[in-house]
Amino acid sequence: MTVTTATIHNESVTRTVEATGSVQPWQEVIIGPEVGGYRVSAVLVDVGDKVKRGQTLVKLSADMLDAEVASKRAALRSAEARAANADAALHRGEAVQATGALSKANLDQLAADQITARAQVETAKSDLATSELRLKYTAVTAPDDGIITSRMVSVGQLAQTGAELLRMLRQGRVEWRAEVPEARLALIKPDQTVSITSADGSLIEGKVRTVAPTVAVNSRTALVYVDIKSGTARPGMFARGVISVGAGEALMVPVTSVVLQDGYSYVFVLKQGDVVERRLVQTADVHGDGIVVTSGVKPGEVVAVKGAGFLKDRDTVKVVNDAATPPASAVVKATP
Repeated sequence: MTVTTATIHNESVTRTVEATGSVQPWQEVIIGPEVGGYRVSAVLVDVGDKVKRGQTLVKLSADMLDAEVASKRAALRSAEARAANADAALHRGEAVQATGALSKANLDQLAADQITARAQVETAKSDLATSELRLKYTAVTAPDDGIITSRMVSVGQLAQTGAELLRMLRQGRVEWRAEVPEARLALIKPDQTVSITSADGSLIEGKVRTVAPTVAVNSRTALVYVDIKSGTARPGMFARGVISVGAGEALMVPVTSVVLQDGYSYVFVLKQGDVVERRLVQTADVHGDGIVVTSGVKPGEVVAVKGAGFLKDRDTVKVVNDAATPPASAVVKATP
């Protein structure tokens, strides 16, 4: 069998992990009213609007709550008047007790009346504060800066407590959730750079934020969360990406020298007498015409390239490296 060969060298390479995944919201906030049973009087935003923290988004009809607050204020004033009268009665009782005109039992009753009146004032204040808070909640506000992504409310609608009115992309942040095989997870660390290509060919730069602590049993992959700028990236988009996991020395062989048999990767190493030895190898990243080999071969060994797919272990070969065949240095650049 006639083959061409290449010599294995160490090369300085940038290691990467390829993955696919979807663009998702960093956090999507569901916005709903904290009071229910009131009609929507105004909707001040629409899908796509950028909003600020505390900005009013939806207004509910507040006529009934305005009347309730007025009633609670009147009740508070009445309670305060009763408390003032109880204070005055107790003071008068204490003044005349020394003359014997008022018994100890009567004085104790006046003191109890004063405590009751003061408690009624506190209750009235609490009721007023509750009504004022409910009135405040008729203005549905943004909990943070963001972008409105969904609107499910219309003017005239009867709002219910906790019902979804709007959805907001918090701080306008999106992320790429990459599915990475469990065997490559150890290489991925926070703050590594990521280059993402969307379905329309747009390039998006990102940075690894964190790696999920669990692995999916059915797919044997884990999610890697990558922070990206929203820009052209929209939640729900599919994208491919390459995570840069570092640079260093690596053994490289030509891609065409690696033969797949029975689900495993092999190369044929040239031995004395032009006899080839089939060698099981572990492969990693592909760089141009070369592929990183992590185990199975050593620097300086010679592997069969063209014709390797037709070889068997212990075959005798004829080596023909002509001008049409790129030398080993064209495939793998040696590190000085």
